[in-house]
Amino acid sequence: MGQVLRRTISVPQGVALYIGAVVGAGVLLLPGLGASQAGPASLVSWAFDCLLGIPLALTFAALAARSPDAGGVLSYATQAFGPAAGTIAGWFYFFAAATAQTLVALTGAYYIAPYLGLGRPGVFALAAAILVVATGANVRGLRVSGRLQLVFSGLVAVLLLVTIAVSVPRMSAVHWTPFAPHGFGAIGHVGVTIFFAFFGWEAISHLSEEFRDPARAVPLSTALSVGLITLLYGGIALVTVGTGTYGDGEVNRTSIARLLSSALGGSAGVAAALIALLIALGTANAFVAATSRLGYALGRDGVFPESMSRLDDNQVPRTAVLAVGGWAVACLAVSFVAGWDAETLLVVPDSLVIIVYLVATAAAVKLLRGRRRRLAALATLMCCALVPFAGVVLVIPALLAVLALLYRRFAGRPVS
Repeated sequence: MGQVLRRTISVPQGVALYIGAVVGAGVLLLPGLGASQAGPASLVSWAFDCLLGIPLALTFAALAARSPDAGGVLSYATQAFGPAAGTIAGWFYFFAAATAQTLVALTGAYYIAPYLGLGRPGVFALAAAILVVATGANVRGLRVSGRLQLVFSGLVAVLLLVTIAVSVPRMSAVHWTPFAPHGFGAIGHVGVTIFFAFFGWEAISHLSEEFRDPARAVPLSTALSVGLITLLYGGIALVTVGTGTYGDGEVNRTSIARLLSSALGGSAGVAAALIALLIALGTANAFVAATSRLGYALGRDGVFPESMSRLDDNQVPRTAVLAVGGWAVACLAVSFVAGWDAETLLVVPDSLVIIVYLVATAAAVKLLRGRRRRLAALATLMCCALVPFAGVVLVIPALLAVLALLYRRFAGRPVS
C-alpha cells in the first residue's frame, strides 16, 4: 500500500500525451459524419464544442494541480459529493475510455485498409494489432510510452496542418448552401455526436501524479495543447464542409484521405493511411496510459478488484494496463461477431463522457475558488446544454450507475 507512481512526465511529454488523447478517431470520422447530419451548420456544433473545451481543459488542469492523483474524476467526485458519486464517475470514465479504444483502433484500420486490400476480417485484425501495440508499450512503462507519444503526436499535428493548408484553396461557396438542410435542431444533436472528438481533456488529470512539477507543468501543458487542438479540429471541420468532402459512410470514414488525394493526387492516400495509423496508435497509447491509472486508483480505493492497484517492479500498474487492453480487444471481438462498426460503438463513450464531464465540472465548482471556480461553472452550464440532445442513449449511464452501486454495496471494500 506504500507504493507510489514515479514522477517522470515533462511538459513536452504532457503536451504529446494530451494531443494524442484528444486528437484521435474524432478527427478521422466525425467531421464528415457531423456534416452529413447537419450540413454546413455542423460548424456551429464544432465551434460550441471547441469553446467548451477551453473551460473544460482549464478546469481539469486546475483540479489536477490542486490535488495530483491517478484517480482523476474519481477523486474529484469523491471529494465533492462523496464515495458513491466517485464510484459512479470512476466506472463511467473507465468503461467509456476502455470502450473508446476499440472505436479508435477500428477507425485507424478503416483508413489504412483500402491500401492494404483488407476486407472486414483484415480490418478487425489490424485494429487488434493497434490495441496490442499500445498495451505492450504501456506494460513496459510510461517513460517508453511518453517517447512514443512525442513521435506520434508531432507527426500527426504536422500532417493534419498540411491537410488543412492544401485543402483551403479548394473550398467553394457552393458547398455552404443550404446552411442547415436538416434544420437548426440538428446542431444540438451533432454537438453530442462529435463530443467524442473532445474526449480526452481530462486525460492529464489521471496522469498528474506522475508529472515532475504538477502545479506548473499541468497548466502549461494544458494551455499549449488547447490552442493546437482547437486549430486542428476547427481547420479540419472547416475544409471538410468547404470542399464538400462528406455524404455517405465510406466518404465520412476516409474524409482526410480524400482531402489529401484531391489536393495532391492519388499518392497522397499513402500519407493519409499513415496519418490514420499514427493517430490510432497515439490515441490508443495515451488512453491505455490514462485509463490504466484510473483502474489503479479504482482498485486502490476499493471500487474495483484490489489486483488492479498492484504495481510491478517498474512501478507500472501492469494488471490495470492488461485489463484495459483486454476489455478493448473483447469489445472488438464482440463487434466483429455482431456486425457492428465504429459508428455503432460511438454511443457508449458519448453518453458516458457527457455525464462524467458534468459531474467533474460540478465537483470543481464546489472544490475550486475564484476565477477557476467561475470557469468550472461555465463548463458545467455548457455541458448541461448538451445533455438534453443525448436522448435515449442516456440509458447507458443509468444502467452502469446501477451496476457500480451494486458492486460497491456487495463486492467493494473499505479503504483505510
